Amino acid sequence: MGRVVEITDVILRDAHQSLLATRMAMEDMIPACEDLDNAGYWSLECWGGATYDSCIRFLNEDPWERLRTFRKLLPKTKLQMLLRGQNLLGYRHYEDGVVERFVDKAAENGMDVFRVFDALNDLRNLKTAIAAVRKTGKHAQGTISYTVSPVHTTQAFVEMAQHLKDMGADSICIKDMAALLKPQQAYELVKGIKEKCGADTLIHLHVHSTTGVTMVSIMKAIEAGCDIIDTSISSLALGSGHNPTEAVVEMLSDTGFETRLDKARLLKVKDYFAKIRPRYREFMSDFTGVDTEIFKSQIPGGMISNMESQLKGQGAGDRLQEVLAEVPRVRADAGFPPLVTPSSQIVGTQAVFNVLMGKYKAMTAEFADLMLGYYGSTLGKKDPKVLAQAEAQAKKPVITGRPADLLKPEWEHLRSAALALEGCNGSDEDVLTHAMFPQVAPKFFKSRSEGPKNLGKDPVKKEAAAPAKPEGKADGAANGNGGLKSPVTYVVSIHGREHKVTVAPGA
Repeated sequence: MGRVVEITDVILRDAHQSLLATRMAMEDMIPACEDLDNAGYWSLECWGGATYDSCIRFLNEDPWERLRTFRKLLPKTKLQMLLRGQNLLGYRHYEDGVVERFVDKAAENGMDVFRVFDALNDLRNLKTAIAAVRKTGKHAQGTISYTVSPVHTTQAFVEMAQHLKDMGADSICIKDMAALLKPQQAYELVKGIKEKCGADTLIHLHVHSTTGVTMVSIMKAIEAGCDIIDTSISSLALGSGHNPTEAVVEMLSDTGFETRLDKARLLKVKDYFAKIRPRYREFMSDFTGVDTEIFKSQIPGGMISNMESQLKGQGAGDRLQEVLAEVPRVRADAGFPPLVTPSSQIVGTQAVFNVLMGKYKAMTAEFADLMLGYYGSTLGKKDPKVLAQAEAQAKKPVITGRPADLLKPEWEHLRSAALALEGCNGSDEDVLTHAMFPQVAPKFFKSRSEGPKNLGKDPVKKEAAAPAKPEGKADGAANGNGGLKSPVTYVVSIHGREHKVTVAPGA
């Protein structure tokens, strides 16, 4: 018997987030649960990421009820989620008490494995969440957001892994959201972590398939000692998604490695989701192949379609290549943040504005905060001129401490605000829902009693990013010459989240 390589399937979360805009309804996942639970997986990723947002924004579904249902239907298998560290599942930092309460509630409702990451790899933003997971007795997975830049070396990532282990992480995840991890780098990184942190350190690899090279990266990582691999059942795989579960199982035959997966069960799951997928055709990504240009821009596939839509809304649909060329420059100015939510949206939106209006003629509030340290620190140094501009615009100083240290206890305030809403049931879970999505939760609470919506049954027109719209009058607003007679504020919507940017006269 060869060494067993464990498998986590992302079919219930990241697979449909990557390929179907996170629109899959719970009722379309329930029938597959018995086979998934008996297939022999190490864990099933089923919660977190964008699913929480999508549940209340589009599906009229309570995300906590989704978690409880998975717990009942998957009694044999560990449930896994993706948690954005101090951001939880929202888009801002929350004070430590809120983070601790969220982790407690997620564990209480059935979560087993918490994959905790930070968009900037600022490990200070993971500390509270990891400690909270350990306090519940659940599995805390410390995560490295993999990226490529002059400052992100194999050695830097190995040191990061050691810090995560020292912090109490039960395992280390290498999270490659844009399919940038090439085979040799995968081998060297896994080998380096095993040598530095100890051979018994559990390493979990998450890669997407977008660039076409990561199936080989998986094999090389396994050869270097990687313990667990993320895959997706083949009927919801490839493109901007993940490598197929069944293909990884077959790849390992006669190699001295094997999985514990039941092929008959996998076939049933594959056939089931093959029937479900066409019902969501309106939400399917147009990208289904391979794109090696991502090695240059590092923009995940879903972000590219959003930027293209923004540009079309401004009558500049032919300028996408300019934006893709601008993204690496903006990223360098910001200290080379990895491009993952929310940093990918922040950098991508700033690149769009740079192309449309001129270099930093307009700066989003989020980009200014990123420059000033309010999301955390970056591994690379920031451009001093852009930093000075951000400081002048935001009218607040650069910070070097942990951003959450600036926050005061906020649970009682959050609780009062939620309890005042029609339809709020008074639970901590509802308070957390409102805390993370204060614009969306009130409508959800009111309509929750109507029950979940299944958008797959009655496909609607695929949603695109809304074009930038001025909130007030603008003269020459988007002609790229900065010739405004009065300030104008633009609102850009990406993934349902609004970014506001003000352009001043002569900026």
